[in-house]
Amino acid sequence: MEQALPQDEKLSALLNTQNEHLKKLNEIVAKSIQEEQLLTTNLLNPPTETITRGQKLSDKIAQFGGSWMFIISFLTILMVWIVYNVTASPKDIFDPYPFILMNLLLSCIAAIQAPIIMMSQNRKEEKDRKRAENDYMVNLKAELEIRSLHAKIDLLIQEQIKTLYDFQVTQMEQLQKLTADIDKNNIK
Repeated sequence: MEQALPQDEKLSALLNTQNEHLKKLNEIVAKSIQEEQLLTTNLLNPPTETITRGQKLSDKIAQFGGSWMFIISFLTILMVWIVYNVTASPKDIFDPYPFILMNLLLSCIAAIQAPIIMMSQNRKEEKDRKRAENDYMVNLKAELEIRSLHAKIDLLIQEQIKTLYDFQVTQMEQLQKLTADIDKNNIK
């Protein structure tokens, strides 16, 4: 019985080692979950963007200037302008044919509208850049998680192989002891 005690202690030590491995893995998983929650919180609650009145106005003008409503209303106004100046009596015409006033107004509208649309596009481009940075962060986090998983699996496999080897050594020792005991009993 005295020799059985060290074997029991050895088995207990092996089981404790297995429990320590599981605790390590649980700690690694808990840490990964905490880091993922931090990243998720940052992505779901981005810092608020302050927009000036001019930026809001440029966004609305760009939105309207790039719509079918703008095109249809603008063509309607131009057609009314041309029809009126062609069909009205000579004393009521305010812009006779070649429509110099209309060309001047069109040039002014284009000159003002182009920079306003560019301002709006620049803001949208900045938003897209931030969105791309967030996508990159998510992809980087996923890559780090995959690497972490590989490391965890490698660690788990190494520790399991060591534990299995230790169990096999213990089993072999017990088998040798049993074989020796059987041989002793057979000799007597």
